[in-house]
Amino acid sequence: MTSAAHNDPPQPARAAPREFDRVPERVLIAGLTGSGKTTFARRLAERWGLTHIEIDGLYHGPNWTPRPEFLADVAEFAATERWVTEWQYTSKGAGAILEPRAQLAIWLDYPWHVARRRLVRRTVSRSLRRTKLWNGNREGSLLRLVSRDPEENILAWQRKTQHAWRERMPGALAQNPHLELVRFTSPAEAAAWLSEQPIRPASTPIVRGGGRPRD
Repeated sequence: MTSAAHNDPPQPARAAPREFDRVPERVLIAGLTGSGKTTFARRLAERWGLTHIEIDGLYHGPNWTPRPEFLADVAEFAATERWVTEWQYTSKGAGAILEPRAQLAIWLDYPWHVARRRLVRRTVSRSLRRTKLWNGNREGSLLRLVSRDPEENILAWQRKTQHAWRERMPGALAQNPHLELVRFTSPAEAAAWLSEQPIRPASTPIVRGGGRPRD
């Protein structure tokens, strides 16, 4: 498997199943909001028999309020042997718990216009449908998209964090030299890799709620 140099911007990598000495059992999915982290994590979980934990669901309680049990719940599932989750909430302390335990990081490093289009389509659809998400929350009104506040407008949040992973990834890898990285620069590349992965028996599910999608 091609690995990224820890002192340079990570390079694209494509891995076939035979390139893993052992199929990873604990996986983090990184990417810009709208890149499809949750969908990719779910599909990878199905192929590798991992438990998918939607980390948004651990963070957001009713009315989008942060859950006080968040870090305790993260630590609980991180201590188990087989899981995949979105690499988020690092500023809230989740990274310090998950990164030492993870074996593989997958970075959906898609072009801005791809993530933007996906996020707009998803947000508009869920807003119009008033889609019920998790923990009793629903997608809000489209009127909030006129706000410039990233905490209110998910499109503003996406723009604010557009370069976050390009800035953070080299340091995260340097701090976690055990962590293998696979980086994809297009959905087609990611889908092709995923289709090559072996199918393994499912792990025992861990029941958790979901939360506001910042996928």
